[in-house]
Amino acid sequence: MKKFTVILAAILAASASSMAQSLDKMQWFNEPESYTIKGNTLVMDVPAQTDYWRIAHYGFTVDDGPFLYTTYGGEFEAKVKVSGEYKTRFDQAGMMIRIDHENYVKFGIEYVDGKYNISTVVTHHTSDWSVITLDKPVDYIWVKALRRKDAIELFYSFDDKEYVMMRTLWMQDNCPVMVGPVAACPDGNGFKAKFENFQVKHLPDLRRLEWLKNN
Repeated sequence: MKKFTVILAAILAASASSMAQSLDKMQWFNEPESYTIKGNTLVMDVPAQTDYWRIAHYGFTVDDGPFLYTTYGGEFEAKVKVSGEYKTRFDQAGMMIRIDHENYVKFGIEYVDGKYNISTVVTHHTSDWSVITLDKPVDYIWVKALRRKDAIELFYSFDDKEYVMMRTLWMQDNCPVMVGPVAACPDGNGFKAKFENFQVKHLPDLRRLEWLKNN
């Protein structure tokens, strides 16, 4: 037990601090023509007629929104502050966690019928969509994801202090995922989106901790 306590303390210490990502060292999937990165802030002009969606309800598949990502394995917590000049139906900005074109989740703010919505699209071959409609527009939100084993928990916050769970979903564990800011403009002519303080924090692997405890 003493050995387990020492190892656990070391693991927790190593993962205790959030690390702000170097945005200029991350990779683009569908790089937009116009964007700026200054420090830990990304501002992009979201291209028109772009989105992520597969098959369900609409009958088409698109995979062409701008996505700035870094790759992580194992378990982690990721969060980012999101704001945008939303103008047209389905304008959206947030975060995506992605294995490939058939397995991903995107979540954040989506502008629908003149209202701001906390929006989530989960795709495993086909996509589904869920929303939480806000009472009034907001200047920004924080979105956060917690990846544990084969589950991802999603949260939103207006102050980066009190977070509200919006959804839990399945995602294949023990494989690397791409994670980072994402935006899309399915119907409009484009808009400006801003992402600040994107952070990822490694978390101790729960299965490893259980094994250490018993061995």
